[in-house]
Amino acid sequence: MMNNHSRDTVYLVDDDEAVRDSLAWLLEARGLHVRTYTSAETFLVDYKPGHMRGCIVLDIRMPGMSGLELYEEIVRHPEPPPVIFVTGHGDIPMAVGALKKGAADFIEKPFNDKEIVALVEQCIAKDHGHDATRARDAELAQRLAQLTAREREVMERIMAGRLNKQIADDLGISIKTVEVHRARVMDKMAAGSVAELVQIALTARKG
Repeated sequence: MMNNHSRDTVYLVDDDEAVRDSLAWLLEARGLHVRTYTSAETFLVDYKPGHMRGCIVLDIRMPGMSGLELYEEIVRHPEPPPVIFVTGHGDIPMAVGALKKGAADFIEKPFNDKEIVALVEQCIAKDHGHDATRARDAELAQRLAQLTAREREVMERIMAGRLNKQIADDLGISIKTVEVHRARVMDKMAAGSVAELVQIALTARKG
């Protein structure tokens, strides 16, 4: 059973009241927190980009703004939650198009209860993974920010495979000073080897 965490919310957007109610009941019975919306427009009123974690279960075809149009709006912002489309048989080509644009999955009506629950739980687990990645990237960027300008210069040369003597010549400092800077770089970056230092620095810069 999933943990009813405040961030583990299933946002259910469907104009069909019977579908909304049955699906909300099914997911809540599994310990998930569910918020329901009758239209894409009402969801957008609540939508807070970057702050809504969990997953969105979205009917692809609704009056007014369609599920696809809502999806286009959601993915304009960074870090959107995973989206599962609920489709009728005729909507499969549209759903496949949405998958190509990054949607997590789609499921056909009438759907199997176990299948929809499994999909939702997979999406929430995936979103947790993104949270962990974001936290790790922020931590690595913080490590990089702790380096002084000189330590960065030394690190660049370590990553380029330069020896201590070569780094000393490059920067016009003593080998002893290079050794001190090198030790500080490895310590601040929490790297046990040059290979690890390279990996940490590259990941930090991507973040």
